[in-house]
Amino acid sequence: MVLGMTGAHTTKALIVIDYTVDFVDGKLPCGQPAIDIEERLTELTEAFIQQGHWVVMAVDLHDEADTLHPEHRLFPPHNIRGTEGRNLYGRLQAAYEVNRDRVYWMDKTRYSAFCGTDLELQLRARGITELHLVGVCTDICVLHTAVDAYHKGFQVTVHEDAVASFNPAGHAWALDHFRNVLGATVIS
Repeated sequence: MVLGMTGAHTTKALIVIDYTVDFVDGKLPCGQPAIDIEERLTELTEAFIQQGHWVVMAVDLHDEADTLHPEHRLFPPHNIRGTEGRNLYGRLQAAYEVNRDRVYWMDKTRYSAFCGTDLELQLRARGITELHLVGVCTDICVLHTAVDAYHKGFQVTVHEDAVASFNPAGHAWALDHFRNVLGATVIS
């Protein structure tokens, strides 16, 4: 095993996906379902930090003038560089501020936290084999991150009480997909 950021031996990491102002109640909001998971998501983040596990904030990043990005035609502008919409939502922002030196902030420009980032290299360097996923949207960025993690051989756990979507049917479908297609552990 490799030492984690806090010096403790760990083989698991928490990946907090896109829990930002824009995705909770801003420009592309999940709304009440995302607001409802704030407490649990923040508790999990704080617990993983206190237990010495590696915590990653995988945060969507877009440039307003980027009309070539594939999401440009699908969704309104969101998580624009330099805007308040990219701040972590609610209590999670405060938890991040207090633990900034123990959390890895990672900008991402695609649905999956693995696509175009150094996430896999960072995980492998730390000997991490088990990923715990929380955040939004269950059926978009959490799903695509889980699929990539599966294909890369990581054990995946999704915390049902700490993921949300603006699409209830998509949320339910993704939870089923995690269990029955990816073999992920889904806990609440």
